[in-house]
Amino acid sequence: MITTTFQLLKEASACRSSYRRFAKHVGGRRKYGVNKPIPLTVIADVCGIQDALWCLRCTQQPDEIKRLARLLAADFAEHVLPIFERQYPNDDRPRKAAQAARLFAEGKIGAAARAAAWAAARAAAWAAAWAAAGAAAGDAAGAAAWAAAWAAAWAAEQEWQLTKFKEALST
Repeated sequence: MITTTFQLLKEASACRSSYRRFAKHVGGRRKYGVNKPIPLTVIADVCGIQDALWCLRCTQQPDEIKRLARLLAADFAEHVLPIFERQYPNDDRPRKAAQAARLFAEGKIGAAARAAAWAAARAAAWAAAWAAAGAAAGDAAGAAAWAAAWAAAWAAEQEWQLTKFKEALST
């Protein structure tokens, strides 16, 4: 089980509002204990997937986290690849980047190859985001519809990521 503590969260400058929300959830940090382990799955349930992913930087099991974080990044990227590939069918940089992240996590490629793959993926992702934003900004009605669709897709993706995160932490 991957855990953190209130002390580690404080040392890592955790978001004040999330820190307070979680402290309130457990009846206060003093009552809970500043060094008592907090499972990241519980943080995910209370504060959401984004806060739980941020908490990977301040865990009590740092050696286990690097590999886990890389594999989660690959899973998250691969999950949305079909969206990118429909828009850019001839651009395989994000797919190669996700594969490189997985291979790096498994110790099969070095850091330089991983860094190059991620640089290519970032460039491709930004290109896709700007193209989508430009297309949606064409008219107000289209922009409103796009924003609603985006919000629904984002909520669904966060739910999928939360499930995947909890699965990864339970293994």
